[in-house]
Amino acid sequence: MEAPIIPILFMLTAFAVIVWAWMSKRATEQRMDDPDAPKSTLAKDAPDH
Repeated sequence: MEAPIIPILFMLTAFAVIVWAWMSKRATEQRMDDPDAPKSTLAKDAPDH
């Protein structure tokens, strides 16, 4: 009997997306906590609140 390739590919893809999102979230939070991080080009011309 063949291995169920579609469910395996789905699980691997879902896991990869979850890990990527978690790493991106962590990097964003670290950058937000860094007072020396430069402002983005979109935020440079906006007033500070």
